Order: sequence, then C-alpha cells, then structure tokens
Amino acid sequence: MRSIAKFCGQCSCGCPELFVDEAAPAERRVVIVDDFGQRVEMSLDQLGSIVEAARSGALDDLAPAR
Repeated sequence: MRSIAKFCGQCSCGCPELFVDEAAPAERRVVIVDDFGQRVEMSLDQLGSIVEAARSGALDDLAPAR
C-alpha cells in the first residue's frame, strides 16, 4: 500500500492514514486506517464523492473551526 496522507488532529491518540492499494480490487483500492487499526476500504469513485462533499462545504459542520 502507498501512503497518500495522514490526518493528524489535536490529540495524542495517533493519526488516521489514507492509502492506495494498487493490488486490491477496484472497489477496495482506497484504504483508510484509523488510529485504532480499523480499516475502511472503498473505490476511487467513493473517495471522490467524499472529496466533492468536502469541497462543496457539506462537511463543514463536522470539523471544528481552526
């Protein structure tokens, strides 16, 4: 798996990380591992949907203001 990004917050509990697994089937190619070792696997299209929601502001209420 190739690491793409780490999402570090304001705590000391670890950082979730985004990976691309080129060897995985297309519907499971994107992998997010949380700070407890749990995994979410999704397609690039599903990740694109999350990115679009973030760009449109649909997720703004979820994140604290910085």
